[in-house]
Amino acid sequence: MDRRTFLLKSLFWTLSSTAGLSPFANAQAMGRHPREARMAIIIDDIGYSRRRAASFLNIDANLTFAILPHLPYSIELARRIHAQGHEILLHQPMEPYDGHLDPGPGALFVGDSAPHIEKVLATNIKAVPFAKGVNNHMGSRFTSNGEEISYALQAIKRRGLFFIDSLTSHHSKAYRTACGLHMTSGRRDTFLDNKRCPQTILNNLYNAMNRALVYGHAIAIGHPYPETAAALRLFWSEVQDTPLCLTPVSRLLSKSA
Repeated sequence: MDRRTFLLKSLFWTLSSTAGLSPFANAQAMGRHPREARMAIIIDDIGYSRRRAASFLNIDANLTFAILPHLPYSIELARRIHAQGHEILLHQPMEPYDGHLDPGPGALFVGDSAPHIEKVLATNIKAVPFAKGVNNHMGSRFTSNGEEISYALQAIKRRGLFFIDSLTSHHSKAYRTACGLHMTSGRRDTFLDNKRCPQTILNNLYNAMNRALVYGHAIAIGHPYPETAAALRLFWSEVQDTPLCLTPVSRLLSKSA
């Protein structure tokens, strides 16, 4: 271990200890015994860079990868990720509130007709081999619109895929609509890296783990940043002999009756 890694590791553990972020300490303080905690970590925005995707594949943890369609390495990385045994999602671009932001190729927009939404989704699903489900990329405006998100979810359901609401907006109707359609679905509990600081990302990983210990499961979403890979590598190296189980996100989902 080089000096820089040692110092970072020491700093992370000092911060997590002084902040009371140890999930086992918290569980004991609450009078609870740690049990198996199932946690899914989704890495969004895959498809731009082989190198950044590889930094997560090399961690040797059970992760879920959300791949954007029609990017330079989308198909190549889908095949590589699948070959290494990881679960894959279509990271479906959707319209944000901020009109200056470009959600990218294959996006869905408020005002799109049901046939257009069906066609776009069919094309995008084919563009991401081995996808078992879908989550939204951006989409704060689109997921807040009940009619269009319903069209999209129906198209996803018809293809036998599940849906994860990334909850990019507190106004999102996506998860509630998916439940109403009796889809296999879930929603994000924690964003890991809104702040690209390794200390903050590590703390967020522990927060997600605490949630999993309390409720039995948690879904966290991160991005292919070097800071996220570094924090996740340290986190995973220290929780090997704990009740935490990293699992594909599909195993944490339920279907509404």
